[in-house]
Amino acid sequence: MKKINEGELFGHLSSFLKDKGIELKAGTYTQRIEQGCSLLSSAINVSQKGIKRAQAEAAKKIDEMRQVIHEKTAPQPPPAPKTKPQPKANKRSAPKTGLRRTRKAG
Repeated sequence: MKKINEGELFGHLSSFLKDKGIELKAGTYTQRIEQGCSLLSSAINVSQKGIKRAQAEAAKKIDEMRQVIHEKTAPQPPPAPKTKPQPKANKRSAPKTGLRRTRKAG
């Protein structure tokens, strides 16, 4: 919504009343009506700012909620295939080096 300028609401009210046959002349009543219109337009402008801020905050929270829902409901990746551990080499099956021990007779 557009911002309501000061005096705009009073101008529209006075032209509306003039069309209905009521003319606002300068005086205390007119001043009070003008003050009331000014307060009303200020209140409307402030509430519009608050509504815009609340909408932005609500949209932010909704996006966060969507992200959480997506993370919780997303399909899980398939588990990694289990590999068998390779057996450790025994000392007996270790490769031979060419050096041999010989037993002493005796």
